[in-house]
Amino acid sequence: MPTTHFIVHDKADNVGVVVVEDVKAGQRLTGWVMEGDGTIVVKALDPVPLGHKIALRDLKPGETILKYGHDIGKVVAATGKGRHVHVHNIKTKRW
Repeated sequence: MPTTHFIVHDKADNVGVVVVEDVKAGQRLTGWVMEGDGTIVVKALDPVPLGHKIALRDLKPGETILKYGHDIGKVVAATGKGRHVHVHNIKTKRW
């Protein structure tokens, strides 16, 4: 079984959470999709720190970010598949 680099809880999620250290740009990552017990593969285009998110598809400004099946904010800067997703390209909808 390949190493699990990130976790996706819900098939509708558009980000995965990195669960290993030292993800580097260009690295091929395997994600475990808990709903349905499947896997997906994404090429990291940025280094992504442990606990941060990676885009599972291209994200456009204004789109809702879904993590663990829940709305966690909105995209404020276009973010391509495999890019690091964090405070530089998503914001809460509360403010």
